[in-house]
Amino acid sequence: MDKLKILLPKGRIYDNVSSLFAEAGISIYLPERAYRPTVNQDDLEAKVMKPQNIGKLLELGAHDVGFTGNDWIQETNADVVEILDLGFDKVRIVAAVPNEIDDKMLRSKRMIVATEYVNNAEVWLKAQKLNYLIVRTYGATEVFPPDDADMIIDNTATGRTLQENGLRIIDTIMESSTRMFASKEALANPDKAKKIQELKMLFEAVLAARSRVMLEMNVSKARFAGLVSGIPSMKSPTVAPLYGDDGYAVKIVVKKSEVPTLMPKLKTLGATDIIEYELRKVMM
Repeated sequence: MDKLKILLPKGRIYDNVSSLFAEAGISIYLPERAYRPTVNQDDLEAKVMKPQNIGKLLELGAHDVGFTGNDWIQETNADVVEILDLGFDKVRIVAAVPNEIDDKMLRSKRMIVATEYVNNAEVWLKAQKLNYLIVRTYGATEVFPPDDADMIIDNTATGRTLQENGLRIIDTIMESSTRMFASKEALANPDKAKKIQELKMLFEAVLAARSRVMLEMNVSKARFAGLVSGIPSMKSPTVAPLYGDDGYAVKIVVKKSEVPTLMPKLKTLGATDIIEYELRKVMM
């Protein structure tokens, strides 16, 4: 089988994606200032590219799988297939203006709009029927107003940076996160399609494990029925008899968010020797 060629995103989202691979058991080593990482799997080959370029490079067919924000897929209108939303780096693409520009001013002058998202901006601005001129930026878009732009269209996670620069959000154009995409050409190849689905399965298992823990506890025979009927689990709890026929050991997998309220409840239901374990992978 040909190697599966993977595009990894350069910059701030690289660490999240490489960590996901590592937790799936796939080690990626990227020397400083290099663009071709070493991968510990013989059937995988990786290259690091700017997130903005990944969608179109996949569409052209030179690479099979890529990781980038959905915002850049939309911006470049890349004809690719989304495999999995990883949920990393969640941002909104928003339109923002200086605080002193009110809604009336928006429509009474030609707006100079600074943005990296030229195509997305064009669609939104036309829909708003604004008089505008777009200036393409290459980072640090929020510093353009008020001297060099009347509006920006940019990504934001919390909106705090915009507020600190005296900007107010007037609309959310789209929401985005880091996702796994594949080329249509790769999916048409049975061997590559199989490998892509295997990677998806591994990543889903890692992501599921990140939000869950295993709880192990002991319970007496007298209180066993009440405990089991009162606890959540993914399917049903794993139960084993304790040495000496003195009760049972019970294991359950639960969401991390449930633990603060579940621990006291377990104690009330008769659980003893409660231990919490981190999980590596969870196959749903």
